[in-house]
Amino acid sequence: MVVAPRYERELQIAELAVQRASILTKRVFHEKAKGTVDKNDKSPVTIGDFGAQALIIAALQQNFPDDAIVAEEEAAQLREDANLRDTIWELVRSTKLTDANAETLLGGSIASFESMLDLIDKGNSQGGRTGRIWTIDPIDGTKGFLRGGQYAVCLGLMVDGDVKVGVLGCPNLPVDDAARLTAESGANQTDAEGHGVLLAAVQNHGANSRALTAAALADPKPIGMRALTDLSKATFCESVEAAHSAHGDQAQISQKLGITEPSVRMDSQAKYGSIARGAGDIYLRLPVKATYQEKIWDHAAGDLIVRESGGEVTDIHGKRLDFGAGRTLANNKGVVAAPAPVHAKVLAAVQEVLNIKA
Repeated sequence: MVVAPRYERELQIAELAVQRASILTKRVFHEKAKGTVDKNDKSPVTIGDFGAQALIIAALQQNFPDDAIVAEEEAAQLREDANLRDTIWELVRSTKLTDANAETLLGGSIASFESMLDLIDKGNSQGGRTGRIWTIDPIDGTKGFLRGGQYAVCLGLMVDGDVKVGVLGCPNLPVDDAARLTAESGANQTDAEGHGVLLAAVQNHGANSRALTAAALADPKPIGMRALTDLSKATFCESVEAAHSAHGDQAQISQKLGITEPSVRMDSQAKYGSIARGAGDIYLRLPVKATYQEKIWDHAAGDLIVRESGGEVTDIHGKRLDFGAGRTLANNKGVVAAPAPVHAKVLAAVQEVLNIKA
């Protein structure tokens, strides 16, 4: 007898919500010429960010109205720019799953553009260690999205600061869990045949993958990290942007571990998803600035999916990622994710290169 996970309903709604939002992001890429606006930090933000966030929060509000939400975007810019607002509203109101039962579960259409703006702004929770809090990154890896590379629609549920449910929609990853990462995995993947996957996990119940569809959820397949008997044959994943991870330090770490293959550079939590199902093996995000604090929405779902796939995820000091400290990982520096049996060895190499005393 299979025992249903405690968070079965939350998982179902989360997967359907991420699937619908992922469909919207693909529409944006093809229909809207990758239109962008600028945030204060000058990173590109697509209209897909706002639309995907609105759709996900609408589903959460319909099903879990008392839950708090930590999300990346806020609607202030849309309240000032009617053209941008109307473009997003048209996408949001016309993006639906083709399965009527799935749409009913998610709560159907948003009533008006005013409702859409209010929904986007509901992602203003400060996080913390108490209660049920959802964390959303509507498009993680915006630059990857814009160049047709890897990006992810990310949703996680924290309960009392602990991640219980994690879902990643990765429209440009192969459906085939056995497809190994290559140097080409980080770019020019949009709508390649056999691409589009939904990765999910519930704490203590393992992780799975499904083909990303426009209808009901496809059948799930359990995933797990690749058994590494020879670290020299491991595949590293790292960020494309040098501003996100210290590439030079990672090269030294690879050398210390005897890894001979070049690192695969790709954007977003697709890196977590890739190592969780054995397409890659190790993910490092090494600190570039001493003062930078990672955002919880950039790691919550991926962290759980890797751990439920047989991996271990810590910061560079060997501490578990602390998602209860607020909107950022204020108590952590960097990320080291690897199969549990070799994590200690990878961490030791990281600490040696970074001159960190264990």
